[in-house]
Amino acid sequence: MSKIKIFSLGGLDENGKNMYVIEIDKDLFVFDCGLKYASGNMLGIDYIIPDYSYLIKNRKRIKGVFITHGHLENMGGVADLLSQIPELKVYATKFTKYVLIENGVNASSIIQIQAHKKMNFGTVSIFPISVSHSAPDAVMYVLNTKDGAICYTGDFLFDPAMMGAYDMDLGKIAYVGKQGVLCLLSESVYSENVGHTSPHHKLVDVFKKAIKDAPGRILFMVLPTHLYTINEIFNASVNSHRKIVVMGKKLQNVVHFGLKEGYLTNPQDTLGDLSNISDNNSILLICDDKASPYAAMSKIMSGYDKFIKLDSTDTIVFAEPRYDSNEKLLVRLENDLAERGCEIVNIPKDKMILHHASSEDLMQMIKLVRPKYYMPVKGEYRYMVGNADLAYELGIPKDNIILKQNGEVVSFEDGNLVLKNEKIKVGDALIDGKSSDDIGELVIKDREMLSENGIVLISATLSKQDKVLLVGPEVTTRGFIYVKDSAKMIEEIKKISEAIIERNTTPNYVDFNKIKTEIRDELSKYLYEETECKPMIIAVVQEV
Repeated sequence: MSKIKIFSLGGLDENGKNMYVIEIDKDLFVFDCGLKYASGNMLGIDYIIPDYSYLIKNRKRIKGVFITHGHLENMGGVADLLSQIPELKVYATKFTKYVLIENGVNASSIIQIQAHKKMNFGTVSIFPISVSHSAPDAVMYVLNTKDGAICYTGDFLFDPAMMGAYDMDLGKIAYVGKQGVLCLLSESVYSENVGHTSPHHKLVDVFKKAIKDAPGRILFMVLPTHLYTINEIFNASVNSHRKIVVMGKKLQNVVHFGLKEGYLTNPQDTLGDLSNISDNNSILLICDDKASPYAAMSKIMSGYDKFIKLDSTDTIVFAEPRYDSNEKLLVRLENDLAERGCEIVNIPKDKMILHHASSEDLMQMIKLVRPKYYMPVKGEYRYMVGNADLAYELGIPKDNIILKQNGEVVSFEDGNLVLKNEKIKVGDALIDGKSSDDIGELVIKDREMLSENGIVLISATLSKQDKVLLVGPEVTTRGFIYVKDSAKMIEEIKKISEAIIERNTTPNYVDFNKIKTEIRDELSKYLYEETECKPMIIAVVQEV
């Protein structure tokens, strides 16, 4: 019998940053390694990944990182993880491997796997099963142990019409259920949506109508790894007598790879090139990025795109998910487009561009797998609770339904849940630009202070020989007050600073630390009394 632990370093009570660790005796198996994009109040932060400290500390015990599919919420943190643990092996299917390499992961670190081919790790084995999702070659994982299987679904939906690289092997899922499943970890993102996701995820008719009704060019805004959506645009364009122009190197690479590997339906003679951009009957595919939503369209509207100039007869189709955090930005963009006379097409509210499991899909998975224990993962806590309620409706006892937060450990001994209060230290690493180092909360607080109250810089120069004040104190402000209208305040700041410098300076010694501390403290009080603002105050005192 085994001692099993399950915990999350990210993904519980949040959207994105998915990373789930299963410990079998001494071995660690990591499932997914995603990122989460920063919200508007995370000033300058590009994305957020889990704190990898636990994995770094236990690096010798990790058997591998197993990625379910090629979306950044599930694999976007792999390059950052490998920068800290370069010897790790990452297991991924063909398309997921391609996306990993495109996102900076060295190919030598990736072991390409195939669905339905077992991988052995001593007494434990892992069996990937194909599932239907908007990214091709998506899989769920079955971790076989002495005490039964542990299944992690990744993202999925049930749709018998999705074939090839988007197909789902229901027979193998049902077979695993008959063998005995100890615990099922299942996504929760759409748990509040009643019914099946299918057929609400099918958008060919929406795209056909948009193409048919468009008086001129039609511009589709898409996310590059949502190949199923891109394929639906290809299918909708058949017999439209329009040329499809794929814009941008990133999207061109994805489409070329998709066509080569059969993930996309070959549109035959409908693919155009840059010479077709201005044609009245062209279809432009434009790659957007979740890191900077609607940036591509904003660039076009601002006139900075060197190929595309908007025309009043253009039709814009936002063939990508709408997120609450970006709603204001999208509305402002739509207003600007409307002013230019452009037609705007959004995905109808009764349609779902994201391919996640709704309530009936989740219940169907539970019925197929028949787990002893059920653990909702992936999504905000209310969605996890909704997922748990579905399991309870199907007869799984409340004591066997596991709701946890990141870092809280679920323990099994001899195939039974053991109640412990063990917790792994977890946190967020805030990534800015190309640096893989955590920016940290203090930097964010500094940026918030700068954005809200501005900065006051006090600079002064002393003589190194006789310690007298040569230059200054000079006062520089940014984002605080307009200097020309505040001459009296500036003079008072200079007087306070000069007095502090003089009382902490002797002919033999200058106490620089005390000068900086007192300038910060006294000016903070003075400026708050005068303005009720708390700018960042920096004192720079040097000797020459």
